Amino acid sequence: MGLDQTAYTKNKEGVNIIIQDWRKHNALDGWMEALWRTKGNDGEWNCSELELTMHDIEQLEAVVVNDELPETHGFFYGGDSRLDEYKKEQTLKFISDAYDTLREGNKVFYSAWF
Repeated sequence: MGLDQTAYTKNKEGVNIIIQDWRKHNALDGWMEALWRTKGNDGEWNCSELELTMHDIEQLEAVVVNDELPETHGFFYGGDSRLDEYKKEQTLKFISDAYDTLREGNKVFYSAWF
């Protein structure tokens, strides 16, 4: 058990196409949950779907580049992932791919299961 995260787009049939997945990147999940809540959502975050806009990706890029992801704790979240260089590289690759996906006119989503 643990924190499993996925960013994806959907094809015309509504099938998810994975852009990036992470394992126990708790700092990213904390940022995503905070964004989800600022968009007016409440209740259970686990397995919720968050649509990411171009503006959201731009904000995420600034936070990741400046090492400002929030410290986030959870029962199955593992150790603090804020300064994990591999996870940072994965997230920057996702950001680049998300920009491309959005420019192509497709939507980008994030979801986590813990």
